[in-house]
Amino acid sequence: MIDISQLKPVAQAQQEQVLKGRVILVTGAGYGIGRTAALTYARAGATVLLLGRTQEALNDTYDLIEAENLPQPAVLPFDLEETDEEKFRELANLIEENFSHLDGVLLNAGVLGQRTPLDNYDWTTWQKVMQINVNGQFILMKHLLPLLRQAPKDASVIFTTSSVGRQGRAYWGAYSVSKFATEGLMQVLAEELENTSEVRVNCINPGGTRTQMRAAAYPSEHPSQVPEADAIMPLYMYLMSPQSVAVHKQSIDAQPKK
Repeated sequence: MIDISQLKPVAQAQQEQVLKGRVILVTGAGYGIGRTAALTYARAGATVLLLGRTQEALNDTYDLIEAENLPQPAVLPFDLEETDEEKFRELANLIEENFSHLDGVLLNAGVLGQRTPLDNYDWTTWQKVMQINVNGQFILMKHLLPLLRQAPKDASVIFTTSSVGRQGRAYWGAYSVSKFATEGLMQVLAEELENTSEVRVNCINPGGTRTQMRAAAYPSEHPSQVPEADAIMPLYMYLMSPQSVAVHKQSIDAQPKK
C-alpha cells in the first residue's frame, strides 16, 4: 500500500512541471475535487480538458486556470446521464481531432442519490445514480481508451471509489452499489491491460472532503471537520504523473485511516 505521507509535495511536483505537455481529461471538473484536481494538473503543466454537465461551473474552472496563465484548458459540456452511445463516440472524436491523444483521465463525476432504506428507494433515482456513476463511465472509457493508447509515453486512468464501495453500509443505496461496481470496472479494465505498458488503471478513495456531495450526505457535519480538496491532491498528482508508472490495479485511500 502506498504511504501517502511519503509522496512528493504537490507544490514541488508543480514547480517541476511533471505533467508538462500532457493532455488530461477531468470529469466533474466544475466543482469540488474535480475543479481542484484540474487546477492542480494545470499548475503542473498539463492541458486540462474540463468535462461536466454545467457550462457555467466549467467556465468558472476555466477562468481560474486562465487567471494563472497556465496552459489553456478546454471546456467540454457533457452529461454522463446520456444514454446514446453515439454522443460518447462524438465526444471522443472531438478530442482526437483537437488533441490527437490523451495522457490521462480522472473519472471524478458522480451523484449521491438518496440516503434511505432500499425498500424506500426511488427507482428513477436508482437508475440515474447507476447511469452516471457506472454506465456512463464505462461507455466513456470504451471510447477514450484508444486515445489513451495513443499517448506518447505512459497514460493513467483514475476511477473514484468510496469506503462504502468496499463494504456495504445501510442507507447508502445506489451510491454504495455503484462504487462496488466502480471497483469492479477498474479491476476488469486493469486485468485486460495487465500485460501491456500502455495504460495503468487505479482507484482513489478521497475520503471525507469538503464538497457539496459531502454536505448533502452529512448535513449535520460542520465543514471545518473535513479537509478541503487541496489536502488530498498529493495522491491525485502521484497517480497522474510518471512517478506512478508501475502502480496498476490498486484502490488507494487519499487520507490515512483514522
